[in-house]
Amino acid sequence: MKRVVIVSPYFPPSTLAGVHRARHLATHLPAAGWQPIVLCVHERFHEETIDPELATLLPADFEVVKTKALPVQLTRLAGIGDLSLRARNHLKASLRQILDTGKVDAVLITGSPYYPMLFSQWVKRRYKVPVILDFQDPWVSGYGASQSQFSKAGLAHWLATRLEPRALRYADYVTSVSEVQNAEMARRYPWLNAGKMAAIPIGGDPDDYKRLRNHVRPRTTRLLTPGYIHFSYVGTFLPRSGPTARILFAALAELRKTAPDLAHRMRLNFVGTSNQPDDTTSYGFRSLAEAAGVADLVSETPQRVPFLDALDVLANSDVVLLLGSDEAHYTASKIYPGLMSGRPFLSLFHSASSAHRILAAAGGGHALSFATPEELAGLRSQVVAAIQQLATAPDAVGKPREEAIAPYTARAIARKFADIFDAAAA
Repeated sequence: MKRVVIVSPYFPPSTLAGVHRARHLATHLPAAGWQPIVLCVHERFHEETIDPELATLLPADFEVVKTKALPVQLTRLAGIGDLSLRARNHLKASLRQILDTGKVDAVLITGSPYYPMLFSQWVKRRYKVPVILDFQDPWVSGYGASQSQFSKAGLAHWLATRLEPRALRYADYVTSVSEVQNAEMARRYPWLNAGKMAAIPIGGDPDDYKRLRNHVRPRTTRLLTPGYIHFSYVGTFLPRSGPTARILFAALAELRKTAPDLAHRMRLNFVGTSNQPDDTTSYGFRSLAEAAGVADLVSETPQRVPFLDALDVLANSDVVLLLGSDEAHYTASKIYPGLMSGRPFLSLFHSASSAHRILAAAGGGHALSFATPEELAGLRSQVVAAIQQLATAPDAVGKPREEAIAPYTARAIARKFADIFDAAAA
């Protein structure tokens, strides 16, 4: 069996969203003919609270190498907190030990964080091993470009514009989570080979729900108050998701006027909205709900909850809420666990986003979309009608089509990466 090193500084039991790419591949690559070796930073060097339960979802028989990192208390004095920078020398030393065996057929580096992608030149020149770079989010982004050049975010963007092309020059293949993201990279670097780029979403693993059902654990009653009709959103509140949230809350306010008894029995839950395990103060949705006059119908938990708790919320809610931003390129990894939860959904995405295309094709809910701010504002009555139907007759929307979901399962995505590894190794 061929072997691939997956460089992913964060890996379970880390709770950060970026761990799931490596987790899925570690689980399903062997069935596609590739033995994974995961290279990560030991969790004791992480700043965030860890999630030991998440590690129980990993297979028992794969190889993982965990490195050290400089203490953050020391590096913060120099303004450096990035885990991959603190662990750079340790990651490189461990990667050297693995590659020196001569038994590695490919290297996959997934980010963020992105700085390990700079190993691509060294790996190619010294070991002649193919390198695949996987961008789970843009390294060079429009958000970064909009920041003051004197801010920390502005400096990070300046560095990204200079470091990204250095990494890409030595990549045998480039993957990201969307065609739009690939197209943006191709426009920045005309020398990139478009034939060696692929859009591969994070996807979801239906087996996670099987493990959840077989796992003896307390239910998340603290997040879902018994006796209500629960519409639940699990994921980050993004800076540009405000417009879709405002339409949702405006629709809820209108529903309270026309069907007060129904609205009184509903609760909209927003869980893990800050994307940080230890953040209990950053409320993104609450102020918007207050402005719409529906704060009493809305509950928000800012901190990222353990993964199985998040799945538990989705599986035990009446309806899954999937809200996008007003950006056409936005791709939401949260849609896949939502689709695989077996619950009906209400989604609101830009019409050009891959998320809307996937949800509309899958069925099993109301997939609403817009192209302009005016179109979004005009959706309020449709959102009201969708909420009312899902709250009173959820079975009317049917179930998502299995054949529409199949390409986005972790197993299918591992197969896609295996095909890329095969081509690069050949």
